[in-house]
Amino acid sequence: MSWQVKQQQLARQLIELKQQSLYRLRRVLNSAQDVVVNVNGKQVLNFCSNDYLGLANHPKLITAFKKAANDYGVGSGSAHLVTGHKTVHHELEQQLAEFVGRPRVLLFSTGYMANLGVISALLNKKDCIFSDKLNHASLVDASKLSAAQFKRYFHNDENNLKLKLQQAQMATTKLIVSDGIFSMDGDVIALDKIIPIAQQENAVLMIDDAHGLGVTGNTGRGTLEQFNATINDVPILMATLGKAFGTFGAFIAGSEVLIETLIQQARSYIYTTALPPAIASATLASLKLITNEQWRREQLQVRIQQFKLGAQQLGLKLMPSDTAIQPLVIGSSESAMRISQSLEQQGILISAIRPPTVPANTARLRITFSANHTEQHIDTLLLALENLLPEIQQDVC
Repeated sequence: MSWQVKQQQLARQLIELKQQSLYRLRRVLNSAQDVVVNVNGKQVLNFCSNDYLGLANHPKLITAFKKAANDYGVGSGSAHLVTGHKTVHHELEQQLAEFVGRPRVLLFSTGYMANLGVISALLNKKDCIFSDKLNHASLVDASKLSAAQFKRYFHNDENNLKLKLQQAQMATTKLIVSDGIFSMDGDVIALDKIIPIAQQENAVLMIDDAHGLGVTGNTGRGTLEQFNATINDVPILMATLGKAFGTFGAFIAGSEVLIETLIQQARSYIYTTALPPAIASATLASLKLITNEQWRREQLQVRIQQFKLGAQQLGLKLMPSDTAIQPLVIGSSESAMRISQSLEQQGILISAIRPPTVPANTARLRITFSANHTEQHIDTLLLALENLLPEIQQDVC
């Protein structure tokens, strides 16, 4: 097939996506990330960010970033294994390791690259991966791109997981991978049920806590803290820095042997440029705030509960979630897009999440909250939803 013919084929596919209300568009913001943002010259309340603790535009992070840029320059200049690993990277790894209570941490440029790196480095064709059906795309892609067999178990279903583990007796290593908090549903892994099964079946457990670290647990140490899970329960922890931490990047936390193995074998770590050192410095400032400012997590919980109570009073059927992710399933992609656009006209920014990100006929409004949201912000959101109630109730699944 020539490139000209291929482009014609791609153009037809793009038209089909538009006809199915599945075409993706980028909004262009000309303001800093916060609970109020400027989109196309219009101020709107932002209820679709992952900046859960409101740190992305915090002055202490900005100050730390600027100072590090003056000290280290902008780019890291190379991979970590060449000349890209700066003092500030090393300090961040050490402090993150102390924060999550593990011997070592290894920084990656993104969560996607971290998941890809660890799974491909640890497994071969004699091994088998067991993945929750609602896992993030990065875990799915990392599993599919590895040499290992790939099996998916029903969402948060420990019995189905156990059955699939028992059917893979020939696998040398059995790796269970799961989100800690599921990004499109907002529910939490049944870790208290998954851990015993992993131990019974001699499987290794890896948790992607991108949406948990910094937010959940008594001190913000994430889903593992929430369940009092140790490194023996969950040997491999992945978490990101672009959500609750308000910066960018990700890391793997685990044993000395795990981290040294990844340094030697994780291709997405070895063959890429290190994070800009200013990002690492800003993250150190963020970590200090997360550790010392418990009020942010408390404020976030207050706003979540305010919204849930208000939604209940309106008769809105939210998905079962106690986290900062509160999805309202609409059903069709067309309806979800229409309601999202109607909300934006009222000054409320909420993305419509559509297939293939979520299953067919479960397009939804993914409503998320930040510690920076005020009581008035939530009241404004609830009023906007009330104004659209007939439309929502008509379309909802």
